Order: sequence, then C-alpha cells, then structure tokens
Amino acid sequence: MPRIHYLLHSHIIRKLVLFFMKVDIHPKYYPKASVTCACGNKFFVGSTKEFIETEICAKCHPFYTKQEKVLDTMGRVQKFKEKMAKKAEQPKKVKKVKERKTK
Repeated sequence: MPRIHYLLHSHIIRKLVLFFMKVDIHPKYYPKASVTCACGNKFFVGSTKEFIETEICAKCHPFYTKQEKVLDTMGRVQKFKEKMAKKAEQPKKVKKVKERKTK
C-alpha cells in the first residue's frame, strides 16, 4: 500500500511542476547534437547547442588510450622559468614608509 501512495504522490508532484513551469524561458534542446573532436572522432549527444567542437575525446585522451600525449609544446615550466628570470633581473622596489603625526 505505501508504494502505491508514493507513486500517486510523485505523479501529482510531476503534474504540479509542469503546471507551474515558466513558459518560453528554456533553451532549445537538440537530442542529436553532433560533437566533433580535433582527432576527427564524431559522435552525437543531447545538448542545448547543435554543434560542439572539442579538443580531446575518449578516443584520443591519454587516460583512455594508455598513451602519453604532449599537448603543450611550449611548456608551462619553460614559461614559468622565463617569468621568474625576468623578475630576478628587475630591482626590487622599496616602499616609502609614511611618518605618523604625533600630537
């Protein structure tokens, strides 16, 4: 008996939610939106955008392919070292200390 009561209750709640939902504020939903990866893989998902372009998918992601792939050729470490070298070359600025007025 409690299960029937629960189903009836959830059905009523569903109808109330649909009744009180605002009209024309939701984006258009595309049930077969195409996703294109940089590797050439193409698949379909449900989305609010009709076409989606991505850089990495499950076919080319290193975790799923078990292959290490270098994505950043310049290197974040190299950029960081260059930035720190520039900071080391510049002289440090000395802040002036304001004198307090005494009464």
